Amino acid sequence: MKNSQKRFLNFINHSATNIPSSIPGADDITRVELDNGITVLARSNFNSLSVTLSGYLTAGGLFDPDDKLGLADFTASALMRGSSQRDFQGIYNALESVGASFGFSGATHTTGFGGRALAEDLDLLLDILSETVVRPTFPSEQVQRLKAQLLTGLAIRAQDTREMASLTFDQMIYKNHPYSRPEDGYPETVEIISREDLKSFHETHYGPRGMVIAVVGAVEPQIVVESIQRKLGDWKNPSQKQIPDLPAVTPLEQQTKEMVEIPGMIQSDIVIGLPGPPHAAPEFLPAVLGNNILGQFGMMGRIGHAVREQAGLAYYAYSDVSGGLGPGPWSVLAGVNPVGVNQAVALILNEIQRFVSEPVTQEELENSQSSYIGRLPLALESNAGVAAAILNLERYQRDLDYYRRYKQTVKAVTVEKVLATAQKYLHSERLAIAIAGPKISDS
Repeated sequence: MKNSQKRFLNFINHSATNIPSSIPGADDITRVELDNGITVLARSNFNSLSVTLSGYLTAGGLFDPDDKLGLADFTASALMRGSSQRDFQGIYNALESVGASFGFSGATHTTGFGGRALAEDLDLLLDILSETVVRPTFPSEQVQRLKAQLLTGLAIRAQDTREMASLTFDQMIYKNHPYSRPEDGYPETVEIISREDLKSFHETHYGPRGMVIAVVGAVEPQIVVESIQRKLGDWKNPSQKQIPDLPAVTPLEQQTKEMVEIPGMIQSDIVIGLPGPPHAAPEFLPAVLGNNILGQFGMMGRIGHAVREQAGLAYYAYSDVSGGLGPGPWSVLAGVNPVGVNQAVALILNEIQRFVSEPVTQEELENSQSSYIGRLPLALESNAGVAAAILNLERYQRDLDYYRRYKQTVKAVTVEKVLATAQKYLHSERLAIAIAGPKISDS
């Protein structure tokens, strides 16, 4: 019998007796801290032939100097361009030869990574991770090519009304705060970043302390832990910097509007809102459930109904709560015909005012709760979904049984909690209003 046939029969036999609960919990999530500071999270799923590897390091844009914004993002993007073991082509040839994928992405607090392969190729994913994260070479030719790509992306961003409205909005509500800075920087800051800057950033900020790796799929957790220990357990970096503390956000004193003029555009984009609760705050879940009513449920909630369905002003109109480790935005976003900007803004402000002055109905809240309770098992259908979920448990310091209690936690939110949360964060008299698009009258 061929090895591939044996592996398939082993998979069938194993999966028949190792069916995991649909909701991960303390009894089927393995959590191990290695001596060098790496946290490993693993969960078996022998109903799948594949494995997903995801994680992050504490090497994000918070460390970027003001004159070289985008350095963390640039560094993350350059890791796969070559290592001491393989060049750029060698890395991608190794992955593609077995149908696997792997990559890095920069963010404000962290640098994330993730990949997918057949379970038998987990060691290859871990080899690529260890090679690129510990011993990248930042080849000069590849760095210059990547810089050109990043600068092209920034040039495209400058002509994107949605991107520029969001960028302006962040600068308004997070003045003198790290969240005001774009993770990918500005053309003038990326232009001066050198290969030596990438090497220095890697040497100073990449290390095992605070690194988290989640592996989900057709593999035993003990094998995952042993493999990661073998590949990365000896990694040390005494120079690794501590994560800086976030400063407090200075609130706006009054409603403020800013317009970014981009000539020739046929659409204007609007962002309205304020900083919302961090993910770990007790108000986060009431904010999320309330926001679903405000601008997501059905055809984009109350916002979508007023601006898009009734007035016919918007291509899209919805609201979003994006709390993370810090106070992410609670905002309403809309794309409209430029001649309808002022009317759309007025309708949005009216819906926000209603949301903070009147409690949502019990029926609206129950619909929102049912929606979120139903989303959870759907999000956990794939290995990637489970990996993302258990990473969030670690990121936001939640216990391993959080998702087992999720239904009860969601049901415990009341209309009074939703209203109190809205009133705490969405001060209608201090909202930021950012608009990007062609010049309009009275903007």
